Amino acid sequence: MTDDFAHVRTWVFDLDNTLYPPEARLFDQIERRMTAWMNRTLGMEKDHADRLRQDYWQRYGTTLAGLMAEHGVDPVGYLEDVHRIDLADLAPDPTLAEAIGALPGRKIIYTNGSAPYAARVAGARGLGDAFDAIYGVEHAGYRPKPERAAFERVFARDGVETAAAAMFEDDPRNLEVPHALGLRTVHVAPEATEAPHIHHHTDDLGGFLLRLRDAAHFPAPPAA
Repeated sequence: MTDDFAHVRTWVFDLDNTLYPPEARLFDQIERRMTAWMNRTLGMEKDHADRLRQDYWQRYGTTLAGLMAEHGVDPVGYLEDVHRIDLADLAPDPTLAEAIGALPGRKIIYTNGSAPYAARVAGARGLGDAFDAIYGVEHAGYRPKPERAAFERVFARDGVETAAAAMFEDDPRNLEVPHALGLRTVHVAPEATEAPHIHHHTDDLGGFLLRLRDAAHFPAPPAA
């Protein structure tokens, strides 16, 4: 495993169900707000809105992408609304903060959510100082992962050298393009998915990174 990551100098992390455990069920709140927004704003019955929300996620990568394509929805107000959720079930994770802090090079978040939402979540997890940059779907021109153009736009904006980068993500389909671009890929989920575009799997991101640190003997980060 150490050899697989010895070249990595940019570490890219998804947000939802990656930097916090799925048991927090934040996305349950977001999904309910998506359905309510579609019911209220587009006049859809809730059952129809809920089915369409899932269908758009499957076909377009995110519900937002489907709403933009099929209904011309303005993404700004939508994202502000659906991300207005309670983060009380999130707790700081000192182990994960230590593990991310020990990684050499640049650390970034790249999410299909919005950057302000990602910053809130990272703060609630005690990770507010762990990252050099946070990129949301707005930085990809509102195009979602798994679209190649979305990755290329965000990586170009940050100056990511893809041959010296790794990505951590809970959705296996969102690792296909990073793999094709030359990133080391890590699937973060309770259950492993076997696929050619996934190099590693873990159900414990903090533990995985600490084992990597200990095996690689990364230099300690500079004192604050």
